[in-house]
Amino acid sequence: MIIVKGTVVTAEKAALADVRIEEGRVVEVGNGLAPRQAGEEVIDAAGLLVMPGAVDVHTHMDLLVGTARASDSFLTGTVAAACGGTTSIIDHMAFGPAGCNLQHQVDAYHVLADGKAVIDYGFHGVVDRVDEGILDEMEHIAAEGITSFKFYMTYDRRLDDESILRLLARARELGVLLCVHCENHATLTWLRALYVAQGRTDARYHAKSRPASCEAEAIFRVLTLAKAAGEAPVYVVHTSSAAGLAAVAAFDANTPPAFAHLETCPQYLLLDESSYGLPDGEGLKFVMSPPVRRAEDREALWAALADGRVEVVGTDHCPFYFSEKKRLGEADFTACPNGAPGVELRLALMHSEGVVRRGMSLSRLVDVCATTPARRFGVYPQKGTIAPGSDADIVLFDPARRVRVTHGLLHERVDYTPYEGMELVGYPVMTISRGDVIVREGAFVGADGRGRYLRRSLPDLR
Repeated sequence: MIIVKGTVVTAEKAALADVRIEEGRVVEVGNGLAPRQAGEEVIDAAGLLVMPGAVDVHTHMDLLVGTARASDSFLTGTVAAACGGTTSIIDHMAFGPAGCNLQHQVDAYHVLADGKAVIDYGFHGVVDRVDEGILDEMEHIAAEGITSFKFYMTYDRRLDDESILRLLARARELGVLLCVHCENHATLTWLRALYVAQGRTDARYHAKSRPASCEAEAIFRVLTLAKAAGEAPVYVVHTSSAAGLAAVAAFDANTPPAFAHLETCPQYLLLDESSYGLPDGEGLKFVMSPPVRRAEDREALWAALADGRVEVVGTDHCPFYFSEKKRLGEADFTACPNGAPGVELRLALMHSEGVVRRGMSLSRLVDVCATTPARRFGVYPQKGTIAPGSDADIVLFDPARRVRVTHGLLHERVDYTPYEGMELVGYPVMTISRGDVIVREGAFVGADGRGRYLRRSLPDLR
């Protein structure tokens, strides 16, 4: 296959070029490339952007939380991802049975994903307690290509500070990356109980019970612990607030901590807390943790994305049907499962709002949605770039196409989108995964189960 006449965009530059693909990999990038054998497919990309397939390092496919299960399986969720230009995901595993070892969930997630995912996939390990057995087992799990682990500072299976310190020290020793959900558990638990006791139970109080100060305190605390553990690297998932950014800045006013790596998500860049006040229970669609914030927080995140303080845009894709699961919270927001869909629209949202409306460069778009995620989580340069030797994971993107977002446009297995009605400029028109065209003009044309497990290397944190 040859892709000709397009603008090839990498994290370094954007330039007119052709791309030759053989046996699922990029073998040549240059100008004036011509077929070398009979039957070689030529794709005319004139007027289109030729970008690396996006890498989403924050999804929750088939996630079981309490009595609710996310509505996208690894099949339906990766079809949606592919239709949006994402060609690799790294999924955050749910907790297993109480007391289980790390391998238990690895095995369980292979059952969920293997032979079902349509794009390449990996997993983050999950840690809900720290003892010598868990610390020893981390090395074995890393050898299986799971070189990142997540822990929580809230929820029932959160880690206390001493456990976090031990985990950070072990991660630094092994060279793996720890992902952390930063919220102050005591504060949000107190506020949730207070609002429920006062009868303040609509969706607005979900956001009010998890103020930005909860995020900021937890970020500062985990950086303090990471510093004590020898500057162990930490990756803060779904950073949502100006206060959270300020906590990083306050940690060392002179030198930003190089061991802190921040992610945000489109919902925190495009939505705000006014969504919680929508009538007829519609605000429940936006119940996620952390919640969407003020317009001022949104602007602070865009500034941090522009200057590099925020490195990655993930999605935290975790859909639940509004008509079934979300409406459980109509009488009490605490009964509403946390999470929202978003895996399909990330690239289009970021192009429309970031590039077209805010002047972000195309290279920066590729960097935050593909290249840096691939680096941080050990799949670069196999993924995240267009270069000889890399997997031929490529999205052809029409920067001029105008699309009005509707639920019916999308492939996510859920009955709403948080971005309903948004007018976007720019949309993917073809997705190629390891040299196979799997999406054409919004239709999935690939094979179920064609995705491969990504055995990841150690993170590149430079």
